[in-house]
Order: sequence, then C-alpha cells, then structure tokens
Amino acid sequence: MAKSAEVQQRPYHHGDLRRVIVRAALEILSETQSVEFSLRELARRAGVSHNAPYKHFAEKRELLAAVSSAGFEHLTQRMSNAIAGQANARAHLFAMLRAYIQHGVENPALYKLMFGDYLSSPNHGRPAIERAAAETTKGLLIGVIVKGGLGRAIPDTSRNQRKIAGAFLACWSLVHGVTMLLADRLVGPRKMSDELGDTLVQGMLDGLASKLPALPPETWIGSSSDQSTSK
Repeated sequence: MAKSAEVQQRPYHHGDLRRVIVRAALEILSETQSVEFSLRELARRAGVSHNAPYKHFAEKRELLAAVSSAGFEHLTQRMSNAIAGQANARAHLFAMLRAYIQHGVENPALYKLMFGDYLSSPNHGRPAIERAAAETTKGLLIGVIVKGGLGRAIPDTSRNQRKIAGAFLACWSLVHGVTMLLADRLVGPRKMSDELGDTLVQGMLDGLASKLPALPPETWIGSSSDQSTSK
C-alpha cells in the first residue's frame, strides 16, 4: 500500500520518532492553545501511523509530560541565550527573568501545561521527566543568584540555603505572576508586556538587593513529591 502524501512530506528516521511526535504536539498546542487533542490527530500531524505514538507513550499524560519537559528545555535555552554578551551576574539575572516572561506570554498554553495542575497526580506528583527538566531551569536561575545576580554574591553554604531559596522564590513568584496576568489578559496591553515586565523585575531586583527574605523552615519549592530539593 502506498504511503500517504502527509507521511511522505514528513519523513523521519526510526530513532527520531519520539522527537517528531513531541514536536508535532508542540505545534498543535501552539496553534490550538489547548491540550484537548487526540493521539490520532497527533499522529496525522506527525505523518505517522495512528499507533506510532503508543510506541513511546503509553498514555496521553506521558506524552504531555514529554511536551512539558521540552517546554522547560526551550525555556532554559532561551534564558541561556539571553545572557550572551551581558556584563555581569546582575545583568544576567535581569535578562533571564525577562526571557522567562517572554516565553510564557508567547506560549501561554505550553506555559500553563508546565506550571498548571494538568499533569499533577495525587499519588506521584509531577512526572519525573518534567521535574528533571524543571530542576535544570531552576538551577540556572539559582546559579546566577548565587554568583551575584542581586548585586552581591551569596556563598552557597548550608547557612545560606534559606536565603538563596527565598531569593529564588521571590524572583519566581513575580515573573510567574506577571506572566499569568499577561497571558490571561488581566494586565495589558500585550504590546507593552516587555516594558511592564522590565519595570516590575527591576523594582523587585532593587528590593532584593537591599534585603533577602529567608524562607521558614520546612518550606519546599517545586513538586511536593521532591521536597528535599528545597529544604
């Protein structure tokens, strides 16, 4: 039987099947702004047989976990690219937080998949593949904070862990809130999102340069199934 034109237009090597499927899912998510697509629809978009997605993903949640993981990888790469040519750690942190907001505003459905409760499970928390990618993003931000992103270096010692975590949470809370407000069109206009984000981020960084919040003991950040990463 001859292959369909769609399959012929989207050739892939067998080892690339997983990547092709995830890429197709990202495309659908961007176009529809919804995770309510079927695996059969996804297979058509990828140009593969309707059973092909099941070779790598037993269920849709596993696929969306891989999509969310790819979202964190893209975010990490975008933040890494943003610091190129920046002079110091303070400029690095500002550029990375700006890139974070831009990523979410430009990809609202992906952002909500990454940080919403769609993938949460009462028994196992967030999927492991996604948590690993999110930890890489988190580590990049914390690394810049430790190196002097808030105007002075913070020695990465056990004594300073709550201050480092507090600085990270303050940064994340602000950019996450601004991103969600812009994505949901509760703040606008959208064309001024960069200017608005820059103003709020600058104000926050100025405040944190004066005083770092120390989180209360037992506070965790991220997935509740991996509390040891943020004690």
